[in-house]
Amino acid sequence: MTQQPWRGIHVATALPFNDDLSIDYDAWAEEVTWLAENGMDGVTPNGSLGEYQTLTDEERYKVVSIAVDAAPEGFRVMAGCGAYGALESVRAAEQAAEAGAQSIMLLPPNTYRADRAAVIDHFRRVAEVGLPIVGYNNPLDTKVDMKPDLLAELHGRGYIKGVKEFTGDVRRIYEIKELAPELDILIGTDDVLLELGVAGAVGWVSGYTNAFPNACRRLYDLATSGDVADIEAALPLYRDLHPLLRWDSKTEFVQAIKLSMDIVGRKGGICRPPRTALPADIAAQVTEATEHAVSAGYN
Repeated sequence: MTQQPWRGIHVATALPFNDDLSIDYDAWAEEVTWLAENGMDGVTPNGSLGEYQTLTDEERYKVVSIAVDAAPEGFRVMAGCGAYGALESVRAAEQAAEAGAQSIMLLPPNTYRADRAAVIDHFRRVAEVGLPIVGYNNPLDTKVDMKPDLLAELHGRGYIKGVKEFTGDVRRIYEIKELAPELDILIGTDDVLLELGVAGAVGWVSGYTNAFPNACRRLYDLATSGDVADIEAALPLYRDLHPLLRWDSKTEFVQAIKLSMDIVGRKGGICRPPRTALPADIAAQVTEATEHAVSAGYN
């Protein structure tokens, strides 16, 4: 883990806000400590779940810095450095390095539908900062799809060590491993955890660990052990949690996960605009699934 700090379970952390929409830094520090105490390997602040698009440069730096300071020995910080352009991502990576993060997670440029050359140049510039990079492939949001051959090229050039695969296409992991055997695959969306775990993923950047870290830890360990008996043991748990896990890949994922956090006694709370409160029907679905998980003893 020390040599490959991007491996294991990194929580794609939700960010707590005060009623005036300022960041609750005390609650944030406490959240990092709590996640470490509950079996997580690290946190990934300033990702999509952390509402990075709504943060100032100063806020992004402070969020990473507090996470590093709150992390106990061996607990990792993989800072999200997604931005509209390469210069902004470089600045975020430099700040992450200054704060003491062990690695970074990087989206392609998402101000427009970047072509292959632009994506490669983007990763080249950020790689020059020197921190290990986990690419984040989320074409649903960025409209830029880093397909297996492009990921293999980015890895071959030394720009990325791993990839958070968010497409939901479980077939891709096999092609990625054929083209770039040494490139680490990290599960990018909670609702394909079992499928990608069986296929050889070595990490999980996860959303619902914000609310159910212990159940998610057990599920991940079973799914990635390589033992057929463990896969059989994982299936009932996976089926039971899937009504929650699938919200991680929906448009309302931030509000849904924060609502689940509130229900289990963690501070989820409000989101910054443009996100608004969940419609009543969706809130009811999330509430029902969360309360079922609680009643089943998951925590």
